[in-house]
Amino acid sequence: MWHNVCELSQLDANIGTGALVEGQQVALFHLPNQAEKVFAIDNWDPIGKAFVLSRGIVGDVKGQPCVASPLYKQHFDLKSGSCVETPEVQIKTWAVKVENNQVWLQRL
Repeated sequence: MWHNVCELSQLDANIGTGALVEGQQVALFHLPNQAEKVFAIDNWDPIGKAFVLSRGIVGDVKGQPCVASPLYKQHFDLKSGSCVETPEVQIKTWAVKVENNQVWLQRL
């Protein structure tokens, strides 16, 4: 089921924004210079044990868009949800589509 979360214009470029979808905290990232413009992952940092990923630093590791947790600085791939430093640690990702300036999410 797809959920309308916000307008694309409500997301600041290159920083995270938190949202609540299906009772889950989600971290949204608008990266206008990427082929995929918006990424969504669970906001829960499984290493730091807190809902903080929307406040992380956005960048890339070896060309892959990622967010660095503000707690212990692990990098999470925004496409796959895998932790760059500890690949066995995963976070959930969400399918994203943007239609008519509306951002829609679906749990994968």
